[in-house]
Amino acid sequence: MVGAGHNGLVAAAYLARAGRKVLVLERLGHVGGLAISSRAFPGVDARLSRYSYLVSLLPTKVVKDLGLRIELRGRRYASYTPVGDTGLLVDNEDRERTAASFETVTGSRADHRAWQDFYAMTAQVAQALAPTLLGPLPTARQVAALVGPQAWRELFEQPIGQTVAARFRDDTVRGVVLTDALIGTFADPDGDLLANRCFLYHVIGDGTGDWNVPVGGMGAVSGALAEAARAAGADIRTGAEVIGISPESGEVAFTTGDGEHTVTGERVLANVPPAVLDRLLGRTPQVPEGAQLKVNMVLSRLPRLKDPDVDPRAAFSGTFHINESAEQLARAHAQAARGEIPELPPAEVYCHSLTDRSILGEDGETMTLFGLHMPARLFRADPEGARERALRATLASIDSVLAEPIEDCLLRAPDGRLCVEAKSPVDLEREAGLPGGHIFHRDLRWPYAPDGGWGVETEHPRLLLCGAGARRGGGVSGIPGHNAAMAVLTE
Repeated sequence: MVGAGHNGLVAAAYLARAGRKVLVLERLGHVGGLAISSRAFPGVDARLSRYSYLVSLLPTKVVKDLGLRIELRGRRYASYTPVGDTGLLVDNEDRERTAASFETVTGSRADHRAWQDFYAMTAQVAQALAPTLLGPLPTARQVAALVGPQAWRELFEQPIGQTVAARFRDDTVRGVVLTDALIGTFADPDGDLLANRCFLYHVIGDGTGDWNVPVGGMGAVSGALAEAARAAGADIRTGAEVIGISPESGEVAFTTGDGEHTVTGERVLANVPPAVLDRLLGRTPQVPEGAQLKVNMVLSRLPRLKDPDVDPRAAFSGTFHINESAEQLARAHAQAARGEIPELPPAEVYCHSLTDRSILGEDGETMTLFGLHMPARLFRADPEGARERALRATLASIDSVLAEPIEDCLLRAPDGRLCVEAKSPVDLEREAGLPGGHIFHRDLRWPYAPDGGWGVETEHPRLLLCGAGARRGGGVSGIPGHNAAMAVLTE
């Protein structure tokens, strides 16, 4: 096994439990890849889910199969979107309050009814499609039959931007829906079906589409997976960097602190991005392009809202949308496509600590931001300078929707520095080994294929791709790891 990210750990656990001899080689000094918790600010006891934040796609079946001791906690509030001096609050437990909020923001309840109808459709798609993610790939025709003609047309064939424009009247509501089509994906939802694929993976997780908070941080998930793999007999070695793979023989070359070594396996499972696998095979990599700015913060207190009728604890425990109307998203995409950092960057934040206090040893709150339409191209020429400009623009974007500057709420570390850090795609490429800083390893693909298989196969029979770049990959899911293990065990 090449790589001890969460998918590699899932595959290792399944294979070891089936009696296979498993060796996992990880170049970093820890397991979990980017699904980890970190103390990002010296002297501050806050265990941040630094790179990946929430869990949706991880199937309950995988959790039960491997006996994972994890808790994924739901959030009452789906989202809050500031609009002028008010805002759109989606309360999962109070339909009337949500409907009234739609009326306040849009002038009627029509879009709330459209919202209910649209997400009833996506819920049906999730229930139909999620079970197929852990089996051999269905065909497009089979998926179309599962989801029905209307959902197939609106979510798979027609650009999601056109679907949303036809369904909803209000520009703010349209934007809230479209953000799920753009997270980690640089695309025009009005014409690029890549946005549809991104949207699909954001609404089908585990048959519900719910995005849950991992108690203890994302590191608790990876820790439980590593524990399950080791308990089953897998040998996990950190500080072991793979430098080459011979797919015909199954030989893997790697280095450790005491030199270079080789090992030969009946099967080699690669839990690495496809571009990294190309390099290990001696091929010229095709580098994808990530498109996000990640900002981690620790606050001394929650910011004040312009809306006096909404508790900040409600607004920030769900997804807090910042300048993400459909028109604002389109403007930012156009600016980024021209090579400019968006003037008013669209972004969204949430406070993990409002749902799970265990990650924070002090008073205050954690805040995690995901900025859209920040492609790697914007940071190539001047990584540090461009990152600082993007961060300043993003903080100004936050300030534009709050009743006070976010900087007034940031905690200072013992050394006096503000607890805020930003990671561009180029930073993720350099620090985490993600080619192009692409959080999904490459552009997401449809969860079906004409030729079947498990979606993990390569042109080499002994070599399987079990990371996020496999078909039905992306996000913290364990699905590619499960499917690679099943591809081996069901031969």
